[in-house]
Amino acid sequence: MILSTTPTIDGHPIREYKGVVTGETIIGANFVKDFFAGIRDVVGGRSGSYEKVLREAKDTSMKEMENRAKELGANAIVGIDIDYETIGQTSSMLMVATSGTAVVI
Repeated sequence: MILSTTPTIDGHPIREYKGVVTGETIIGANFVKDFFAGIRDVVGGRSGSYEKVLREAKDTSMKEMENRAKELGANAIVGIDIDYETIGQTSSMLMVATSGTAVVI
């Protein structure tokens, strides 16, 4: 499966549009607890623990979107967008949402 943030893939004309596909991941309270536990991991203004959790959430969301595209018979996703948002009454959860257009190239 080819994944791209661009609307086209050079050298591969789009033969069929299958539709919009999405993937969502929500990280709950343990994420916040783990974040604060990992604060000691901050080096140069970055937290390796925090970044690892965000990367895992993004990867999970992308994989879910890819699986939905495969179910539609697509072999590529173009125009991918990744959004990060805090949710919940106290903004204690993080949602990672991905979307794109499933296509056959």
